[in-house]
Amino acid sequence: MSFSTEVLLRAKARLASMREDHASLNAARQAQVYRKVPRIQAIDKQMQQNMLKAAISAFSEGGENAMALAKLQNQQLQSERDVLMAENFEPGYWNDAPFCTTCGGTGYVGSTMCHCLKALCVDEQRKELGAIFTGAESFDSFRLDYYPDAFVPQIGGSYRIIMEKTLKACREYARTFGENSGNLLLGGGTGLGKTHLALAVGKAVGEMGYSVLYETAVSLFAKLEQDKFNSTEETRKAVEKLEKCDLLIVDDLGTEMTGQFTTSALYGLLNTRLMNRKPMVITTNLNVEDAGKRYSPQIASRLYGDFVRLTFVGSDIRILRNRGF
Repeated sequence: MSFSTEVLLRAKARLASMREDHASLNAARQAQVYRKVPRIQAIDKQMQQNMLKAAISAFSEGGENAMALAKLQNQQLQSERDVLMAENFEPGYWNDAPFCTTCGGTGYVGSTMCHCLKALCVDEQRKELGAIFTGAESFDSFRLDYYPDAFVPQIGGSYRIIMEKTLKACREYARTFGENSGNLLLGGGTGLGKTHLALAVGKAVGEMGYSVLYETAVSLFAKLEQDKFNSTEETRKAVEKLEKCDLLIVDDLGTEMTGQFTTSALYGLLNTRLMNRKPMVITTNLNVEDAGKRYSPQIASRLYGDFVRLTFVGSDIRILRNRGF
């Protein structure tokens, strides 16, 4: 699971703020406890002194006995302290433990991201996802009644049965998503629900904490072209997201302007993500022959050899909706 630089920076800023708030609250609560019950302050001071004396004498003769005595004294003092706290304050009123007991509030244990920072990254990622997937596209809102259930001899079944299998496959892909999930190619005519299910997959995967990026083919190649011919820090970051996000969704491949750059850029992006085992979901109206003619046989081979193809069938749903279905 990878997080973009922007997501990580926002999560770290939130963690720092939460850590400071926690420390400020602890300091205020400590001052209140000491003012109300001075004996607790005296106990804390005595416990610290006991351990300091034991530590100093640890390497001298009888050091083990001094350490054992200090522990016994502190146990007695702690018991008195617990009673005083219970008599004067609500449970948990003053918790002097660090913000995160695993990492101390730093966000990392060694070089490994701690669960506290990871949770904030996931939350920031979900906010970012909400800005992308603003529509109502979900698996539950995908209407199978738009697809006739009459038997079609040419396909050996009904459109609805085929689309039930397609919906199930997309649900399962999202449910089990990971770095080994592979790629989906959602193919078929216009208005058959390809974008709906691609967005549903993206939304479900993003809610699991993975980074998801949705791009129409037109916007995708515009970003790649801008970085190629007018590169800036912003364009480089945009391309890095395209290459490194956990799931890249490319919608309507084949609707962009064709040309040598488009073919080269698509080949490069496909190769980069396939080699790095970064899953993709691509929607397109193109078949194998069309893809080979529009781009190249090499690209067609990757699209149809390294992707699981799910075929969409039926009538244009947009037209059916306009007719009141």
